Amino acid sequence: MEHPARIGWIGTGVMGLSMAAHLIRAGYPLRVHSRTRARAEPLLALGAEWAASPSDAAADAAFTFSMVSMPADVESVHLGGAGTLRTAPRGSVVIDMTTSTPALAAQIAERARARGMAALDAPVTGGDVGAREARLSIMVGGDEDAFARAEPLLRVMGKTVILHGAAGHGQLAKAVNQILIASTMVGVVEGLAFARRSGLDPHKVLESVGAGAAGSWTLTNLAPRMLRGDFAPGFRIEHFVKDLGIALEAGEQAGLDLPGTAFAHRIYRTAIDAGLADRGTHALAVVHPSADSRS
Repeated sequence: MEHPARIGWIGTGVMGLSMAAHLIRAGYPLRVHSRTRARAEPLLALGAEWAASPSDAAADAAFTFSMVSMPADVESVHLGGAGTLRTAPRGSVVIDMTTSTPALAAQIAERARARGMAALDAPVTGGDVGAREARLSIMVGGDEDAFARAEPLLRVMGKTVILHGAAGHGQLAKAVNQILIASTMVGVVEGLAFARRSGLDPHKVLESVGAGAAGSWTLTNLAPRMLRGDFAPGFRIEHFVKDLGIALEAGEQAGLDLPGTAFAHRIYRTAIDAGLADRGTHALAVVHPSADSRS
C-alpha cells in the first residue's frame, strides 16, 4: 500500500492552523514550523512532528506549504538562509498560500525551477470559517503538472480549487477577490448605518436584503458580527491593508485606476491608526465616516 506523501507546513495562524489540521486528519504526515512553537501545539497533539526551521520542515517533504502573514515573511520562509528551497528535495512542490505579490510568486517559482522543484502560489479566500470547515476557495498560479500533483491536497482544505495560469496568477486572482471585498464592505457598513438612521431594525433589514440581489458572503457572515459589536478577527485589518496595497500596485502596473479600492484602503489605514490593526476587517464599521450614525 502506498504511503501518503510527507508534507512540510509553515505557519499556524488563524487560517493555517485549521488548514494544516485537515491534512493531518486526512492521513498525511506533517512536519510543522511556526515562529512560536506554542502556536503549533494543537497540530503536534494531532500527531504532527515539530520542525525547528522552514528548511527543516521542507527536508524530505514531497510538498511544503506556507501560510504566513506578509510578503517579507514569504521571502524569508522560502528564499532566506533557512528557507525551504535550501532543503526541499528535487521533484517536490513548494506551495505558498499567503496573499503575497505576483512578482515574489514568480521569483520563488523561478528559483524552485532552477533547483529541480516546482512552486505554486495558492492564496485563499473564505476566512476563518472557510478554513475551519474546509470550504476555502483556492486560487492557484504555476506549472500545470505541479498543480495536478498538488490538487488532491488542496481539495482537502478547499471546496473550489482553480488554476489561473502561470506563477503569480493565483496572486492576481486573489487581488480581484480583495478588490471586490473592499467595496462590498464599505457598502455593508453604509447600508447598516442608513438602516439605523432611518429607524429600521437592522436585523430585519439583513434578513430581507440578504435573500435578494444584495446578498453576499460579507453580508451573511460579517454584518451580523458588526451588529453584535463582535470584531474578533477572522481576517485582520493589518493583513487586509497589505492585500489592498498589493491590489492597488497591480492595478497601477496594469494602467488601471481603482478609486473604490483606494478609498477603502484609505479608511482601513485610518482603522490601523485607531489601534484596530488586529481586529477583523468588519471593524471598518468603527471608523467609517458613517460610524457617528450608529445608535
